[in-house]
Amino acid sequence: MGLLILLVVMFLSQALPYYFSPIVALVGAAVMYTMLYNNKLKNLPSCMITIYALFCCMISYSFFSIVINVLYIWGMLELPKELVFFHPPFISSLILDPICAVTLLVIYCRHNNLRYCLNCKFKNGFSIERGKFGELLHKESKNQLLNLFLLFTILSVIVWIYYFTHYDRSADINKRDMYIFSWLNLMMIVLDEAYFAFRYYNLYLDYQESSEIITEQELSDMTVKTYLRFYVICGNSIYLNDKMVDPSMPFRQIIDTPFVTKRNVNGITTAEVEGIIHKMVGVPGHLRFFYGRKNPDLKKHSLLRYFYFLDGTPEDYPEMRVMGKWIDFNRVKHVYNQSPTLINKMMLSDISRMTTIVLTQKIFDQRGYRKIKAKSYQPTYDLLEVRDSDYDFQDDKWIRVAMFNSDSKGFFMRRLWKKMLNQKDDATWG
Repeated sequence: MGLLILLVVMFLSQALPYYFSPIVALVGAAVMYTMLYNNKLKNLPSCMITIYALFCCMISYSFFSIVINVLYIWGMLELPKELVFFHPPFISSLILDPICAVTLLVIYCRHNNLRYCLNCKFKNGFSIERGKFGELLHKESKNQLLNLFLLFTILSVIVWIYYFTHYDRSADINKRDMYIFSWLNLMMIVLDEAYFAFRYYNLYLDYQESSEIITEQELSDMTVKTYLRFYVICGNSIYLNDKMVDPSMPFRQIIDTPFVTKRNVNGITTAEVEGIIHKMVGVPGHLRFFYGRKNPDLKKHSLLRYFYFLDGTPEDYPEMRVMGKWIDFNRVKHVYNQSPTLINKMMLSDISRMTTIVLTQKIFDQRGYRKIKAKSYQPTYDLLEVRDSDYDFQDDKWIRVAMFNSDSKGFFMRRLWKKMLNQKDDATWG
């Protein structure tokens, strides 16, 4: 759909008076923005990064073409007549293709840090939390961005080589060459679409053969499920099983909590959760909610995490009802930093969230400013602190502060923009 809109913009740029070209591009950008906004309202578990990227391409093209033409009018810049949209023969692809290539390269390089992507992660969960579907979206979105970058890079090279070698620049209007520029873009984009259609059809067949595709009927017939993950903690040690089977590699062992269960219910009380973990552990403890999410891809599924704190020391509990052993949290942090692939992806995500929220609150205030000015300051924490604190791990506020703070580029410009818009001065500014 995004490339179709782009093709329409290219066609109208040649069919309408040339000075309408940036306006047509802005209209195309508005259509793409509407698609992004509607997708957000519908709460669909899809990835619209390519639409977002092409939206940025349209904005960049409009801005760049207007700026260079204004500079040309003021006599501050010399331009070939093919780049001036006030008179023929204006050839939009000479500007559009390189601008798209540069914009797509920037978005591809900043894929993991784009505000659009971060807001999606805050809302729907990180790819690790979304399982195979999340991994698929993450991988394929990068493939699409890379593919589009290569497409417009190749187009840029072709059209500019043709312009310098075969195009008759002495003629006032060379309709044959202008048609060639248009058809080059059209053919390359159509071939690109055909390639991706073929690729995703094969991908669909692969997942269908492995029974990893769920139809709408199967989805509606699925029962409601609530998954529970518990982290049993005593002192600064956590009870883990270091011989768990890696779901993606059955012959490989990884570290994870052994206290995982599910219930076919939609919602569960704290008393019921406490009874479940007490039965699994066999000794009384103190239950505390960690955080939870609804699965955006399977609406009837939710995943809740809990801490279960035991009094005393690990030596007081030499045996549990499930296989595992007490591991010092400093050792867990060492593995997390040095060999994260040895830890279950879900647990890795949980540790990452806990660490980010705790350390961010130690370094920054809610507005994103440093509490301690020395950037060399590296705070630490342990599980005893987590037990005694009132950290709210469900709130994404401190995750946003970790992403956008006074150490990040553009922080003060964003704050100035927020003040100009008279918006609330808190962590949600990012």
